[in-house]
Amino acid sequence: MTPARFWLLSSLLCFLFLPAPLAAEEALMLDGEALSRVMPGSFYFEGRSGPTQMRNSAAVRFGEKRHVIAALVDTAGYSSDIRAKYEGFFITDSRVAFGDKELAAGAYGFGVTKESKFNIFDVGGNLVLSVDGAKDSATRTPRPLALLKENGGVRFYRGRSFVVVTAK
Repeated sequence: MTPARFWLLSSLLCFLFLPAPLAAEEALMLDGEALSRVMPGSFYFEGRSGPTQMRNSAAVRFGEKRHVIAALVDTAGYSSDIRAKYEGFFITDSRVAFGDKELAAGAYGFGVTKESKFNIFDVGGNLVLSVDGAKDSATRTPRPLALLKENGGVRFYRGRSFVVVTAK
């Protein structure tokens, strides 16, 4: 066997037998019963619990056990200052890239400004990170909230505004 063939065959075998965590994790959109199993019925934020708007909820699984879950919450019982910044929740059970920043595993509240800035808050209402999103003007009738596949991750949409989320 020539050295070139040996290295080609060795490289191919190494790629085929990569450990699962090193292989790319494909995003699998959850719906129906799979979505119902992971979606909480309510979310706690700044001393109150609000019901999840199931019609405006979405979840994705990366690999076998890594999830990203997002939903809008009925904020009718919240004060006006909380409603102004908090629209829903974003839960991840592993580190993710949220736009150009990194977000640790956890449960967070989120809000999106008119300028497409995504603000992530801890459950106490403290700002954890803020990321500039983009506007998708090509979408004719945007859903209030959606997760849609994007190369290697998902687009997290709030109306026409979105940010790309990828597994780390």
